Amino acid sequence: MSEPARVIPIEILGQQYPIRTTLDPRYVARLAAYVEEKIRTTADITPTTDTVRLAVLAALNIADEYFHLRDGDVSEQEEVRDRVARIELMVDEALKNAAQG
Repeated sequence: MSEPARVIPIEILGQQYPIRTTLDPRYVARLAAYVEEKIRTTADITPTTDTVRLAVLAALNIADEYFHLRDGDVSEQEEVRDRVARIELMVDEALKNAAQG
């Protein structure tokens, strides 16, 4: 039987996002820290302060990393796909919650 989902609050660039997930809270915190680091790195080299644009550019960089991993090691593809699918669901839920206020 799978674990019940719980809400884990994360913060990225000062914005709070409630993430509903069955993943370990420490793992989710590491994901959030990684995303924030990628956004900040992108901000350091991009002449914009538009956080949505920075987030999209950071997402493209993360997708590039993912594609390199996906195309490089076939044995880990299924695990990476599962994690990406779970992360996509978490992001969709967080964005929906953020839009609702």
